[in-house]
Amino acid sequence: MTSSHDPEILGLPFYDDGHRRLARELGVWCDIYGELWETVRRMHPDEAGRRLVQLLGEEGWLAGLDPAAGPPELPADFRAVCLAREALAYAEDLADFAYSIQTLAATPIIRFGDKEQQARYLPAMASGSLIGAFALSEMEAGSEVAAVGLAARRTADGYVLTGRKAWIAHATIADLFVVVARTGDGPGPLGLSALLVPADTPGLTVEPLEAVAPRSFGHLVFDECPVPADAVLGRPGKGFIVALDLLERFRMTVGAAAVGFARRAADAALAHTRSRQAYGGTLFDLQLVKASLADMEIRLNASALLVARAAWECDRGGRGFGRHSGIAKVYATEAAQEIVDAAVQLSGAAGVVKGGVPERLYRQIRSLRIYEGASDVLRLAIADVLDMRRGQGGRA
Repeated sequence: MTSSHDPEILGLPFYDDGHRRLARELGVWCDIYGELWETVRRMHPDEAGRRLVQLLGEEGWLAGLDPAAGPPELPADFRAVCLAREALAYAEDLADFAYSIQTLAATPIIRFGDKEQQARYLPAMASGSLIGAFALSEMEAGSEVAAVGLAARRTADGYVLTGRKAWIAHATIADLFVVVARTGDGPGPLGLSALLVPADTPGLTVEPLEAVAPRSFGHLVFDECPVPADAVLGRPGKGFIVALDLLERFRMTVGAAAVGFARRAADAALAHTRSRQAYGGTLFDLQLVKASLADMEIRLNASALLVARAAWECDRGGRGFGRHSGIAKVYATEAAQEIVDAAVQLSGAAGVVKGGVPERLYRQIRSLRIYEGASDVLRLAIADVLDMRRGQGGRA
């Protein structure tokens, strides 16, 4: 299998030797488990999700989710998360999905949980024996976090949740949900809190959904669901900050996954055009085909650089990393959609046969332009920041 990372980009100062070692070792690991990827594609998404989270934990790729256990052998910062997602997305969509959602769910506990909450959940999440999910979206609240309406009514013992969450990744297999709900501790965004809700809490049920690309996915229904006061993550009224902090950090990782998908598509297209006989030579000999492949390479390079810059800004504590994260997500996911579509086109009829690499990537890439902030919404946010900087006399 062709390398899932561009060695020239890995050689840039954005990364250190630990990151390069992570990329190399995870790439080798993904190749070793090539037969497993074929197997999980035939499994039910729930079975595949459980198996993959467990495997990732057992093999140490989730070790960074338990900081109290000491520094992991390999980096666990957001450059590392991006490199991991790129490698896993290149190898198998469900592996990236399992890794990303487990990491997404653990990160707010790492960043905002108290010592008791961290000790209760993080070791099991790092080992893959406890599966997490982050529950933010609702039918009327997707990219607009402040619109969350799930009600959390105060009681003497804590809260009672009543309402629904929609389109939750790992909903059907999660053991623990990080839920953003309206506790009413202030107006608008100030009225939101983040709560840790075990999946076996009375009154909580899951409605499974089928997605274009099969995976564990569903709605959550809370029917007078009791949650103790010590389930609050951070403090009451901090849910908006928890959600925004998480989304800003993970948007760049979605861009990284998009790079992995797109690189796999570009490699498949290059291999096909080199081997496909046509017009007295190969498809690769045609100038328009070469131009299409060149455009793929240009977009891949730009995407990988934007992701690397955003992750570097995040890890060094740059104040504007959220803007760079949004830029990386928008460009990389939109570019990946174009690259995958071009790969299908270059593959001809073979590109639309169910189960083939181009067809599979075509289904898998589409959702990346929506979750963690839809492209159009993020474009508006980026433009607003640009307008504000201009108003302050800053560089546009």
